[in-house]
Amino acid sequence: MFVLSGYEYFLGFLLLSASVPVLALTASKLLRPKVGGAEKRTTYESGMEPIGGAWIQFNIRYYMFALVFVVFDVETVFLYPWAVAFNSLGLFAFIEALIFITILIVALVYAWRKGALEWS
Repeated sequence: MFVLSGYEYFLGFLLLSASVPVLALTASKLLRPKVGGAEKRTTYESGMEPIGGAWIQFNIRYYMFALVFVVFDVETVFLYPWAVAFNSLGLFAFIEALIFITILIVALVYAWRKGALEWS
């Protein structure tokens, strides 16, 4: 029946996985509430009219705080697999992790001294 035998299951899986988003979008279109109006089409549904434009200038503290958070969030992403495989990695990986943590501690001290962690 097929030119490439052995790919019937793959074709079935491909058709099934392609039909799931189509079925989900169709079901949500059929089941959603059809009530709408001018209030529903506003920019914010909080009940308050927006004040000013969308292009306002934020204080640099917000960006610095976000960058420091991202740095230490990425640290945990890199340290988690290392901690899971700690027993099989050996001494060299342990020393590399200590160097990595030392660099991050130096960065934390630098950010602390520069005042990047001060909110007020």
